[in-house]
Amino acid sequence: MNVVTTVDPRDGRIRSTNLAETDESRLAAIATAASRAAQWLAGLGRLGRARMLDAIAESLEFRRVDLVAAAAAETGLSHARLDQELTRAAVQFRMFGDVLRDGGYLEAAIDHAADTPLGRGPDLRRMLVPLGPVAVFGASNFPFAFSVAGGDTASALAAGSPVIVKAHPSHPLTSHTSGEAIASAIRAAGGPDGVIALVYGEAAGLWLVRHPAVRAAALTGSVGAARAIQAAIDERPDPIPLYAELSSVNPIVIMPAAAADRADQIADGLFASFTGSGGQLCTKPGLAFVPSDPGGDRLVDGLRARVGSAGGSVLLNERIRDAFEIRAAAFERAGARVSARPRVQPCAGFTVPPTLLEVGLPELTGEITDECFGPLMVVVRYREAAELDAALATVPPSLTGSIHSGSTDDVVVVRRLVDALSARSGRIVFDGYPTGVRVSWAQHHGGPWPSTNSLHTSVGATSIRRFLRPLAWQDAPEWILPEELRDEFTAIPRRVDGRLEPGVEISRP
Repeated sequence: MNVVTTVDPRDGRIRSTNLAETDESRLAAIATAASRAAQWLAGLGRLGRARMLDAIAESLEFRRVDLVAAAAAETGLSHARLDQELTRAAVQFRMFGDVLRDGGYLEAAIDHAADTPLGRGPDLRRMLVPLGPVAVFGASNFPFAFSVAGGDTASALAAGSPVIVKAHPSHPLTSHTSGEAIASAIRAAGGPDGVIALVYGEAAGLWLVRHPAVRAAALTGSVGAARAIQAAIDERPDPIPLYAELSSVNPIVIMPAAAADRADQIADGLFASFTGSGGQLCTKPGLAFVPSDPGGDRLVDGLRARVGSAGGSVLLNERIRDAFEIRAAAFERAGARVSARPRVQPCAGFTVPPTLLEVGLPELTGEITDECFGPLMVVVRYREAAELDAALATVPPSLTGSIHSGSTDDVVVVRRLVDALSARSGRIVFDGYPTGVRVSWAQHHGGPWPSTNSLHTSVGATSIRRFLRPLAWQDAPEWILPEELRDEFTAIPRRVDGRLEPGVEISRP
């Protein structure tokens, strides 16, 4: 039995835990329990699951002090950042409670039996139903919001799918404590074992996605991790979907008038955006296109000053620290010049200096447009905005694309740049910064490969769609239909005989 260890990235200290890596027989028992738990979740119904999600949010908040302390010791992230992230996790569970109460996510539709141009048509009723147990791979950089207590878990439980989380090795104790908080709320609701479970160890993650009880997997991580998980899935006789959020450069274009009007303000925003949380955010801007003019010069000077006076950033683990240093060196070899990099005292932990690199647009190469996970941003200086069309086409597709413009910028040029960014990202940010992903109904957190491998979002109300599948009932007796598909039911929006009928709003208790 391999004991799970944890590392404090601030000083590199390794500690043993009371946790053990999950062996194959234990994993099989967990998966079997998850299969049984699916029936209990289904029996709760939408409103029962909504109450359960509210209770999970309360349980997480009740354990806030212990959870934040555990995460700080395992990630090196600030207490303030972690406290806010835990609030975000609770907000996600409550939001999916509202999604369930609304019921529109079911996409319920009824076509009564009727004569059609093709003859007599049968009675058809369709809605979305749970997939079954889901494997969730916790992210390194969000110990709450994209991990055990994250949006993947919340949306899957809302859908009625039990969740088995592969805990991230960077924060096993935080994962364990989060799992206990969720499980306690489920037990209080009368839930069985198997609604939520954790497994530990790299081998367990691969066994998990091979197990026949698991019907989908969700990952926030690297392309390499996604390829390894997908390879394991491909060994199954019945492949399952993998919803993966991966690599993203998140380019920002600063137009000349914007730089002239608010150079200092934009320098502040860019610095905070690419260094916040150690630059370890999937939406961190890795490329900033800045004009080669007096306004652009002031902006870059402001960035240099902020970076030069900054302290070191603690990265989450040794692997991320090593990858950051390797990628930064590769950018410099490819022609990017160091614009600002403060001196950081060597330490036993995983601290690195925030780094600002600079390159002219003609020297921008494919290697420099790769993602560098950590506090590094490349400033690309351009002379004419017309040059940016071709340059943006060489930047890998991303989760986001951002543009800052001013009142005197050519609106035709701005529209063309927005069109270019829209074709290669899932969210367009205007006069702002991509870090900070609102949890809401309208959010889309996804994009073309390699930012994700699917068309779905991993944040927001519609992320529940990943863990549902459509099912139609033809000429079914009413007693066997889900209540949402019975004629007299009016509590949710439905499309009946082609017409959208609004539901009766159900307020939060």
